[in-house]
Amino acid sequence: MHKIIHYRNKCIGCGVCYEQQPELWRMSKKDGKATLIKGIGKKDVFVLSISNDAVHRSQEVAVACPVRIIKIT
Repeated sequence: MHKIIHYRNKCIGCGVCYEQQPELWRMSKKDGKATLIKGIGKKDVFVLSISNDAVHRSQEVAVACPVRIIKIT
């Protein structure tokens, strides 16, 4: 099982994650930053387990992030 790790406090709110994978991401109306849907957070670091089917697309999202705050493990 793979995981997405999102360092939300460093997010600049560009929305590329939401545009490429809207089933896992949303943009917060409160602060304009990306939110990992159903991600479990601890101090602005959010983690979500993903299926093997979602890994390739998630890796593309991580590469597209201009501030490199999305990691796939």
